[in-house]
Amino acid sequence: MSLSDDGGYGGEGHRGPGTGQTRTRLPDNDGEGYGSGRRSRGGLSSRNLVTIVGVIVLLLAAIAFANRGGSGNSETATNDSPKDPGRAQPTAPTGTKAVSGKTGGIASGFAKTEQGAQSAGANYAVALGSSDMFHQDQRHKIVNTVMAPSAAAAFQKKLDDVYSPDFFKTLGLKADGSAPAKMTFVSRTIPIGTKVKDFAKDQATVEVWCTGLLGLAGEGSVKPVTTSWFTLTMKLVWTGNDWKTLTRSQNDGPAPVSGDVPASGAKDIAGAVQGYGGFTYAR
Repeated sequence: MSLSDDGGYGGEGHRGPGTGQTRTRLPDNDGEGYGSGRRSRGGLSSRNLVTIVGVIVLLLAAIAFANRGGSGNSETATNDSPKDPGRAQPTAPTGTKAVSGKTGGIASGFAKTEQGAQSAGANYAVALGSSDMFHQDQRHKIVNTVMAPSAAAAFQKKLDDVYSPDFFKTLGLKADGSAPAKMTFVSRTIPIGTKVKDFAKDQATVEVWCTGLLGLAGEGSVKPVTTSWFTLTMKLVWTGNDWKTLTRSQNDGPAPVSGDVPASGAKDIAGAVQGYGGFTYAR
């Protein structure tokens, strides 16, 4: 509403006819000529200003609340498939909460969706590529956590044959898989990205592109820590209300061109490994 509407402060229509003088019109106030009903020349009153500000604040709060919609973990398998399955999806949050549960220190409780299968594949890749795999008791716990019950025993036996004293020796480790004195053994798998190859009601095949660290950090190490690039293909099955691994295979690459960053010293690598923890991966 303009200030000239019903307020009597604007326009030429309020001059007295033929007098050449301006006629001032006072607002009605129940018969009182000089009551508090007189309008201010300043425009909006303080009460109106407070009301408008209050409305704006409520609108902003409503918009913020609406933008948070879908942050729950109730996503179903029919609504998270990308429009173009062959194209990588952004790494920005998708609206599904990261898993909060853990079993044996490994993330668990993934959603029964393509996104949940990718998250499971990434976290299982980290566990299966960790330094804990070089200790029998811890290795058995990891395998029993990430593998499907129908596949755990066979996979366990295969790994026990691979992680042998001869294999440890090639890495500069002791016969029991421990590092020599004043040495830090490094074995880490870091997922770079994931992709769903196949997805059905209770099965999924996920590819996890990774980089890895492996070697001994320490002065005089004959097996310094090196990097590698590889892709894991993991076939998952929905069992026990979670994704579990049926099979796992590995291929080299894709590997980028090495940068020009100079290699760090053994002390820096050992300190980084001991000082920087890992992540729970969620798509």
